[in-house]
Amino acid sequence: MKFSRPDADVFVPASGPMTPDQALARTTHLCVVAHQDDIEIMAHAGIAECYGRADKHFTGVVVTSGAGSPRSGRFAAMTDVEMQKVRRDEQRQAAALGRYNLQLQLAHPSSDVKQAGHAGVRADLIAIFAACRPEVVYLHQPADKHDTHVGVFLRCIEALRTLPRDARPRQVLGCEGWRGLDWLVDPDKVGLDASARPDLALELIQVFDSQITGGKRYDIATLGRRAANATFHTSHAVDRATAVTWAVDLTPLVANDALSPREFALQHVDRLRADVAARLEKMGG
Repeated sequence: MKFSRPDADVFVPASGPMTPDQALARTTHLCVVAHQDDIEIMAHAGIAECYGRADKHFTGVVVTSGAGSPRSGRFAAMTDVEMQKVRRDEQRQAAALGRYNLQLQLAHPSSDVKQAGHAGVRADLIAIFAACRPEVVYLHQPADKHDTHVGVFLRCIEALRTLPRDARPRQVLGCEGWRGLDWLVDPDKVGLDASARPDLALELIQVFDSQITGGKRYDIATLGRRAANATFHTSHAVDRATAVTWAVDLTPLVANDALSPREFALQHVDRLRADVAARLEKMGG
C-alpha cells in the first residue's frame, strides 16, 4: 500500500496475519475525515456496529497531518511536528480501542486538501475508494463551517466520481461536525443511532487528550450533542434512542456527476427556509 506522502501512516489493529491491502478490501464501513478524532465524533454508529464482528469491518481514514491544532497546558510548547506525532499516536490508540479493521493517516497539509484537484490528495483518495466496496461511507457534510472539513468532503466527492458507476458505494452519508444538522427538515435527516456501547463512545473521544487537555472538551460536547439530538428530534413521541448523530444523504452527489455540491447544499437550506415560512404563515405570522 503506497501513498503520495512518505509520512503517511498505515496501521492494522486487527488480530491475525493480514496485510493492509487485505484489510482495506474487506472494509464494510469506511469513514474519511480531515482530522484525528473526527472519526470518533462523526461515526460512532459505524464503529459500534462493527465492534467485535467477524462480518463487518470499520476502516478509518484521516487525510490531514493534524498540525496547527489549538493547544494549552502540557501541550502548549509543542511544535507542529511534535503535535503531529502525538495526534498520529492518539489515532492509532483509538483504532486499537475501537477494534478498527484498518486505520490510514495520509498526512497531507490542510492547505493541500483545500486545493481542487491536488494531485497527491486526489491519487490517495482514488486509490482508497477503488480498493474497497463498503456498504456505507461516512464523510463530512457540505454545510460544515470548518474549511478543511469542507475541503476533504469535496476532494472525496471528486475522487468517488472518478470510479465506474458500478464501483461507487451505494450509501454515502455526510455527518455533523463543526456544524450540527438538527436544522435539516425532518425528511432530509438520516439518523445514525449512536446509543450502543456508550462507555466505548466516551473512551474513544477521551483518547485524544491533546485536544481535551489542550483546551477543547470534545468528550462533553460530542456526547451532549448526541443526547440532545435523540431528545429534541420530535416533540410528540418518546425517545427511541439515547444518542443520535444526524447525517445527510450524499448519495445523490455520487450518483449524479452533474449535481454540484453547492447546489445540493443550498437545496437543503431552501427547504428549511420554506418550512419556517410555512409554519409561521400557518400560525398567522
